[in-house]
Amino acid sequence: MATITATAPRSGLPGFLKHPATGKLLLLAVAAAVLVPLANARWASGSWPGALTVDLTEPLGKASDWVIDNRDSHPLFLYFFGYVSNAVVLSVRAVYLVLLAAGWAGVTAAAVLVAWRVAGVRLALGTGAAFLACGLLGMWIPTMQTLALMVVAVLASVVLGVLLGLAAGLSDRTYRALRPVLDTMQVFPAYAYLLPVVLVFGMGVPAAVLATVVYAAPPMARLTALGLRGADAGVMEAVESLGTTARQRLLTARIPLARKELLLGLNQTIMMALSMAVIASVIGAAGLGDRVYQALASVDVGAALAAGIPIVLLAVVLDRVTGAAGTVDEELGGGTGSRWTGWAYAAVVAAAVAVAGRLTDRLDWPEAWLVNIAEPVNRAVDWMTDHLYSGVPYVGGTADWAGHFTTWVLDPMRDGLQWLPWWSVLLIVAALAWLIGTWRTALTAVLAMAAIGVLGVWGPSLDTLSQVLAAVAVTLVLGFATGIAAARSERCERVLRPFLDVFQTMPQFVYLIPVVALFGVGRAPAVAAAVVYALPAVVRITTQGLRQVDPAAMESSRSMGATGWQQLRQVQLPLARPALLLALNQGVVLVLAVVIIGGLVGGGALGYDVVFGLAQGDLATGLVAGAAIVCLGLMLDRVTQPTDRRTKKGA
Repeated sequence: MATITATAPRSGLPGFLKHPATGKLLLLAVAAAVLVPLANARWASGSWPGALTVDLTEPLGKASDWVIDNRDSHPLFLYFFGYVSNAVVLSVRAVYLVLLAAGWAGVTAAAVLVAWRVAGVRLALGTGAAFLACGLLGMWIPTMQTLALMVVAVLASVVLGVLLGLAAGLSDRTYRALRPVLDTMQVFPAYAYLLPVVLVFGMGVPAAVLATVVYAAPPMARLTALGLRGADAGVMEAVESLGTTARQRLLTARIPLARKELLLGLNQTIMMALSMAVIASVIGAAGLGDRVYQALASVDVGAALAAGIPIVLLAVVLDRVTGAAGTVDEELGGGTGSRWTGWAYAAVVAAAVAVAGRLTDRLDWPEAWLVNIAEPVNRAVDWMTDHLYSGVPYVGGTADWAGHFTTWVLDPMRDGLQWLPWWSVLLIVAALAWLIGTWRTALTAVLAMAAIGVLGVWGPSLDTLSQVLAAVAVTLVLGFATGIAAARSERCERVLRPFLDVFQTMPQFVYLIPVVALFGVGRAPAVAAAVVYALPAVVRITTQGLRQVDPAAMESSRSMGATGWQQLRQVQLPLARPALLLALNQGVVLVLAVVIIGGLVGGGALGYDVVFGLAQGDLATGLVAGAAIVCLGLMLDRVTQPTDRRTKKGA
């Protein structure tokens, strides 16, 4: 009887009050009721108060001036950075001269033979076609320049990443210390890397290579550490019982067991290095990226596309070859001796082709084989501008769509966010982060958002946030709808797969070409480029999540007479919730990366500040905007990705 009396009050509570989220919101409301009046009394509402802002212009300006004044005389620059710069220049030049000496036929033959040995005949033929297309488009020399920079940058990134990964994989303390550093490096916008390296090394190849290394090394470090830390405990215990030393266990057990992670790290490093090598064209790195950048600056879409296609082809080839290396079948090479023999034959054939080209004086790509696509593409763009850009009956043109999207979506979102009192923005961030995670998650998100205000870029950051939210909303609507269709139809997935493959391997820079042609310049084109860039990842993750739903649950619902729509709404979507949240998280991160680059095409806000800081050598403007982007990315990550602790506790 006593037990019934004790539980009666709880059972009488309304259902929503029993939910853990209600308790969090009530506690947050109590804290807000106490803190908000105090904040209003001390600082006014509205935008971020100036009294809480720290001006970094003077210290960063002094640091920039000191570097510029001492770059040619200080021992640190003369005997360290100077040697690093010379080593980079010599390495890139050596690789470039080797590629030129091999000639177009030798390089193509070598690429085809490597692809054949790693992944088979089909990919070898695709590789050959890709390299030949680079020549046909008149981009052979820029492609070799990009490839030379890539080779040096990837080698340096792999060495650095493996060393950091080994340290993090073998030491818990090092792993905990490196995690926040790697997190920051991966969230930091690519453009923001360029400013400090240009300040130290000046414009040119050394700055481009070193910025690429800093940007591309983290995935190699992460995956190396993941592979080493995830080694099978039973195998490691068996190896240790044999009396092996730590070094022997590393070489004979941990590294072989981590082979897949190491090769995946190599793949990700190559893709990020290519993306960064293209972006680095802004600071004087020659190659395909420079051609794209110059063409975009003059709004020459045809020339930009002619340079953009080789970038995409190079990305696809490198992605496929390195991806296939992780799953290479023994049938391709037979035993160990047979594999080495095959590689020896391939090397001999490639060398023979290169020598034949040199003897016949056929090193340069023949001018008679060039195909000029810039002219017809520009004619097509002119036709689109005349017929599709504006004035299309009933539906309007692409410029009209961009204008309407800016007027009806982007402007109201930006004005609404900037109208909100600063403390209300922090409260909203705290509520979202706490509902989806723990109090630590909420605290991290609030501190990241507050840091943006302290840096003095509250307004531009909210402008960037409005673009990110709009792009994420469009991406999720299109991505979830497409992912659901692909998950429910094998034919739809097969049709989508090649498009998703191409879009996922294209460097960020290339996405600006079609949006400039269709929408001109402004914030809407930046959002459109971000949507196209983030969409493939959302579609893939959604499709995979829905397909991995327990077949028993699907069969059970089908046996109870559920329709296809009911199965999707009541079974698949709830069970695929972790995958859908991961798709949301990845969509946010990818959208943020391209919205920043949208500063090149009129996106404004933080992206413009980063680009302006780089163009003017303004360290304060560029680094402050870059730091604000990191904080924005950290906040968005925390409010879109549940923590493991929440999942375990059911909070």
